[in-house]
Amino acid sequence: MSISNNHDQSLMPSEVSSKWGWFVALGVALLVLGGIAFGNLVVATVVSVYYVGMMMLIAGVIEIIHAFGVKSWGQFFFWVLSGLLYAAAGVIAFINPILAAGVLTFLLAAALLGSGIFRIYQGFKSKPATGWGWIVAGGVVTALAGLVVALQWPVNSLFILGLFLAIDLIFQGWAFIAFGLGIRK
Repeated sequence: MSISNNHDQSLMPSEVSSKWGWFVALGVALLVLGGIAFGNLVVATVVSVYYVGMMMLIAGVIEIIHAFGVKSWGQFFFWVLSGLLYAAAGVIAFINPILAAGVLTFLLAAALLGSGIFRIYQGFKSKPATGWGWIVAGGVVTALAGLVVALQWPVNSLFILGLFLAIDLIFQGWAFIAFGLGIRK
């Protein structure tokens, strides 16, 4: 079966296409949430940090519980320590969300810069294949975004995570709206 660029409505399961309105509604809700996040980037940053902290706390507790299923003392100790560190990081995110936002923003800058440089390298390595320049261009944009975040750190820690959240919510909202309208019969 070949995949073409043309949308074939018959390939879309009817249970998905019949729910097009739900996709549009979800898209509208995400757009509204993205607008609210844009309205107060600091609050959106704190909410993001709380979310990450909650996930780390839950993961830490699960790792500690998992440790009791490990037979050897060395493995038990490793899993308990790993779980305690993860849970502690989650608790710190709740106790001091501004500090956690600073750390997460720094890690975000490093990840963007590193992946951008890697993409630039991969793009040039792919030369003369068609499209290699797009890989390089994408890497340059990613590396520049990382550099901009890094150069403004730690001041931007108060809003950068909220900004990324707001942008993501808005793009996801538009994507769901476009998808829902696209599958409408």
